Amino acid sequence: MTEQWDVLIRGATLFDGSGDPAVIEDIAIKDGKVVARGRDLPRAVAREVVDAEGQWLLPGLLDIHTHLDLEVDVSPGLSEVVRHGTTTVLVGNCSLGTCFGRQQQGDQDPIIDCFTRVENIPKKILRQCADAISWDNTGDYLDHFDNIALGPNMAAFVPHSMLRIEAMGLQDSVSRAPTEEELQHMESLLEDAMVQGYIGMSTDGLPFHYLSNAPNTDKRIPTQFASFGELKRLLKVVRNNDRVWQTTPIIENKLMAFAYFTLTSGRLFGKTLKTSALSAMEMAVAPKTGKLFLNYARLLNSWLLKGRLHFQALGTNFRVWSDGIVSPLFEEMSAGAELIAKEYDDREGRLRLLDDPEWQTRFRQEWRHGRTGNDLASWKARIGLPDSLVIRDPQLLVFDGAPVPEWNGETFAQVMARVEAYKSGGEAHARSDEERHAFELTPACFDSDADFMIHLMREYDKQFRFYADVGNVGNRATLDLLLHEAAMPGFNDSGAHITNMAFFDANLMSLKLARARNEETVSRMVRRLTREPAEFFGIDAGSIETGKQADLVLINPSALDDWEPDRTRQIEHREVFDHPQMVNRSEGIVDRVWIAGQLAWCEGKASSMLGQQRLGRALRAA
Repeated sequence: MTEQWDVLIRGATLFDGSGDPAVIEDIAIKDGKVVARGRDLPRAVAREVVDAEGQWLLPGLLDIHTHLDLEVDVSPGLSEVVRHGTTTVLVGNCSLGTCFGRQQQGDQDPIIDCFTRVENIPKKILRQCADAISWDNTGDYLDHFDNIALGPNMAAFVPHSMLRIEAMGLQDSVSRAPTEEELQHMESLLEDAMVQGYIGMSTDGLPFHYLSNAPNTDKRIPTQFASFGELKRLLKVVRNNDRVWQTTPIIENKLMAFAYFTLTSGRLFGKTLKTSALSAMEMAVAPKTGKLFLNYARLLNSWLLKGRLHFQALGTNFRVWSDGIVSPLFEEMSAGAELIAKEYDDREGRLRLLDDPEWQTRFRQEWRHGRTGNDLASWKARIGLPDSLVIRDPQLLVFDGAPVPEWNGETFAQVMARVEAYKSGGEAHARSDEERHAFELTPACFDSDADFMIHLMREYDKQFRFYADVGNVGNRATLDLLLHEAAMPGFNDSGAHITNMAFFDANLMSLKLARARNEETVSRMVRRLTREPAEFFGIDAGSIETGKQADLVLINPSALDDWEPDRTRQIEHREVFDHPQMVNRSEGIVDRVWIAGQLAWCEGKASSMLGQQRLGRALRAA
């Protein structure tokens, strides 16, 4: 035999992404591609042999919703996603991205202005990331991936907020409608990007996505100022090129959200528009919303309306941490948004607000809205259709990084009860001098949990940390949502909310939930995390076929069984940012990752090549 293989993976349980039952098979790799599949392939012609008996071999997983646009240019290996078996990531989501370059104009710095509050990334980190930008147009953006030590493959949306800024400037994009000339310019830029291989356009409708710089801290990001007519015109470009519209719903106006989603309809608009929207999950305070959206998608996707709408599904419980009130959750409250809008280090500014009687009254009203029990808002909350998704129930807010160590793992309700007992003369309720001191700092009485929250913010600012499970609590309905015909698994939100979320592992949790049901479900889930999204977004990824790029992941199913993701999420200081970040350490599950046939991850560590030489590539839609 004269053929020389680079790697031979022997005896793996192969889930090839087709959805077919797993088979025991060998895979040979040469020059970055899969060159042979079969049983008992000869060892002698391979430079390296990996014995994979008892392990799963899958196509590299896709992360279909990330905000890694910034990190990739300061840490191009993207080790936090690769360690979880991800070999392809999609960027430019939620209308934000860097494909037009820095877009600076005078005092306006759109990347910092747009990303800071929407993705909860401190400005000092964003400036470091923005300084790495060397391009100023969409073509050069995709090309630049050939010249950095890229880890996973990248595919990109044209972000609508940045498209508006490119055509109008930041200030005008949030203060007036575009002129006809500016609309035509946006259409032209978008058409050029489609020709260059962008996978579509992203927009956003969430009511808690605000700009971070004066004079616009009370304004939302530019995409939310677009009319239906503007979106219709721009999405016609996406539709005609058979690309994808990525969006988030206008949750504060469900009727308007449903109207916008009709843009997917080929019956109404002449040609079907592929649409990928957030999000299919069982919300803690609105458990019916996920199924409502999915049933609506099923209607739009029917023969009657000829749509193709899928809601992105998170494969794990949606746990969000907060540093004081700084988190994506509390932007939905106007009083919370006003507090968060203060500069990260502006403690004095926050204290002035916290001591303002008018602000306190407004905060109390919003904190108690829908929870008083005797009004329409409370009735709507009881039937699962609340006005607000912000979790304010003290029984659902859990300390994790509390100013008093004894509070960690306890709910706000438990701590409040201990404070009240102590203040009523039960000094024995203090478990330490530190806790006794904290109890003494608490006001003699407080009327509600809103006052307790105000006290915590005034006393500790951002130095108390807590979490809430916002959705998929206990993962009771998660697997069924992942398998729903109108859902699309693979949503991880990697790179977003760097101190608040750590969903790099959601794809692995999807596999864990599938394995708990049966092996047939594992086959379906692998397809849903690989080939299905690759075909939907029109990119060359997600399969193990002869001649295809060898993006592969080897998984230890026994380690998957024993893993509890809530126990492995943690916050650590990342040198690349010189700042803490939430990460996930699902140790032992992903044994090896190959990208373009090169070993990127091995036995718990990044390979010597990851982040040092280019492995992945820019994937262009065909």
